[in-house]
Amino acid sequence: MLLLAAAFVVAFVLLLYMVSPLISPKPLKLPGAHVVVTGGSSGIGKCIAIECYKQGAFITLIARDENKLLQTKKEIEKYSVNDKQVVLCISVDVSKDYEQVENVLKQAQEKLGPVDLLVNCAGTSVTGKFEAIEVNSFERLMAVNYLGSVYPSRAVISTMKERRMGRIVFVSSQAGQLGLFGYTAYSPTKFALRGLAEALQMEPLETKLISETSSVCQAEQVARVIVKDAIQGNFNSSVGSDGYMLSILTSGMSPVTSITEGLQQVVCMGIFRIIGLFYLGSFDSIVRRCMMQREKSESADKTE
Repeated sequence: MLLLAAAFVVAFVLLLYMVSPLISPKPLKLPGAHVVVTGGSSGIGKCIAIECYKQGAFITLIARDENKLLQTKKEIEKYSVNDKQVVLCISVDVSKDYEQVENVLKQAQEKLGPVDLLVNCAGTSVTGKFEAIEVNSFERLMAVNYLGSVYPSRAVISTMKERRMGRIVFVSSQAGQLGLFGYTAYSPTKFALRGLAEALQMEPLETKLISETSSVCQAEQVARVIVKDAIQGNFNSSVGSDGYMLSILTSGMSPVTSITEGLQQVVCMGIFRIIGLFYLGSFDSIVRRCMMQREKSESADKTE
């Protein structure tokens, strides 16, 4: 009986691996592809651009600071694999004027061809207690972190649908998977990206992808994971063990790109939920302890 059960399990796993390629997106070929990276002058955006350039892609970098863009362009060009590759720099605020964003992306496509991969990496953060954060900070973060991804995506998606080809990456964070103390202005903007990505996934575009990264990892490591998953067409991308656990816990109604991915979510969800409850309890304990220490410190200052 045990032998029969083991044989059934092995057969089931083999069937999953055989069927998975049938539902998985076709890999994206980066050599000669046009990759657009917003927020590409520094951090994860710059590392993603470098990683794609190393694989033969043509790069359009978009950011606000023209001097940083030119410095990054020189740095990226050191990794060229052929003399045909181009790095195009565009200085524009992707969160302010949709028409301006649309125009500059049209110009980029006229020079380097249709966009094959758009990586929305532009973002910013403000931390603090909810009541201590200025109201205009909430507006600014929603504009940069959310609309700053909506505008470029809206500008390229029609061409992608016409070509039945193209991928869009939304770079989120662990603060976009669970609410964290001090991130009341930041977390909702990243949660919004998740909703946008899931809704876009239902439209007839070959592949959409949301990359969920961990701030504790090196930018180069995060970039490698994002580019790898973008090539494969995965919807969820995670970095590190915490990132993997969160991607399972927050998968909800998000799509899967392979049967094995869905099976992992089904099997691990309950176990990870138990671990997650311990994490939440630990977070709450830390916050309460810090608040008590601050109150004692303030009381001591008053009595002196």
